[in-house]
Parts: sequence; structure tokens; C-alpha cells
Amino acid sequence: MSELHVVDHPLVTHKLSMMRRRQTGSKEFRELLEEISMLMGYELTRDLPLEMEEIETPLARTQAGVLSGRQPAIVPILRAGLGMTQGLLRLLPAAKVGHIGLYRDPVTHSPVEYYCKLPPDIGERRVILADPMLATGGSAADALDLLKRRGCRQIRLMCLVAAPEGVRRVRQAHPDVDIYTAALDQGLDDRAYIVPGLGDAGDRIFGTL
Repeated sequence: MSELHVVDHPLVTHKLSMMRRRQTGSKEFRELLEEISMLMGYELTRDLPLEMEEIETPLARTQAGVLSGRQPAIVPILRAGLGMTQGLLRLLPAAKVGHIGLYRDPVTHSPVEYYCKLPPDIGERRVILADPMLATGGSAADALDLLKRRGCRQIRLMCLVAAPEGVRRVRQAHPDVDIYTAALDQGLDDRAYIVPGLGDAGDRIFGTL
């Protein structure tokens, strides 16, 4: 069964609290999301493989650890996932980036796919699927289905805030995918928004409230 990792580092928790505030504007919201994504990325990439390489320091030659193999692929779910991409790229500047476009039908709350563009060797890379809000879990589960159809076998889901309903749905549909989140919130309201949450992440990132 997949594991749920709540990254509750004090800096992450503090920055998330600032993001939750209604009065936080889009500029600050985007900056905080990028910072949290980078901080969470440290935990998410903790087990990346290393290989030894001979290097020369100012004093001597030595064996040093460097990342081994292909760098991970970062795949944000459009559009809100774009806000997490730059923070991860600051850690993994050689990573490839794909995009999956899904929107939630306002009546059924089910995800609808409208775009998908992935690196051609996506199946040979570790994949970080990024979306700030894990609400019903429908978009994440569908995106994971799509990635697996493209041959991906090592996938981790990274979100900012998760609802128990979304975590449960993803774990049932994809028991091999670990979930990383900065907070596990109370649940969903009657519009399928996370409570207490932080509102619509996409609207707050791009100022389309």
C-alpha cells in the first residue's frame, strides 16, 4: 500500500499558513508556493540514486557522490500545478517537464482531460506529479492512469493540501504511488472544496478570482 507523507517541517507549515490567509495576494501566494515546493522536494527526492565519480578539489582528487541516471520528470497538472514546477526545477534543473491538462466539471466534479504533452522517455524516468490541491482525488487518479499508460512505473504525487477523501481515492486506485503533502485537512464541503483549505489554488496563483 502507498504511504502518505505529511511534510510538516516548521518552515513548510509557517509558509502554508501564510498562503491560507484570505488577504494574501497572488504575488506572495506564488512565491510561497514555489518556496514550499522546493522545501518539499528535498523530502520527495531523498532516495534518488547516487554513483561515485572522481573529482578534483583545490587540494586533492577524491571520490564524490553525484546523481545517477536520468533526472526525474516533473509533470504538473494544469493549471495550478504550474505554480509548483519552478520550485522543483530549482532543485532539479536538468529535469524534463511534461504537462497534463485536466479540469473539474462544475456539475459532476469529475475531471475532464484536454491536454497531454510528456517527454518521449517518460517511462524511463522517475516522475513527480504535481498539483497543489488533492480534493476528490479524481484528477490525480486520472493523471496517474495516463502516466502509467505511457509506461511510468516510479511515480510520486506531490500536493500542498490534501483531503482524506482524495487520499483514499488515490490510494485505492494506485496503491503503488506514494503521496507527499504539506497538510492533511478536515475534508470536503458540498462543492468538493477542501476545508479549511486555501480556496481555489489556480485562481489565487493567477489572480483570476
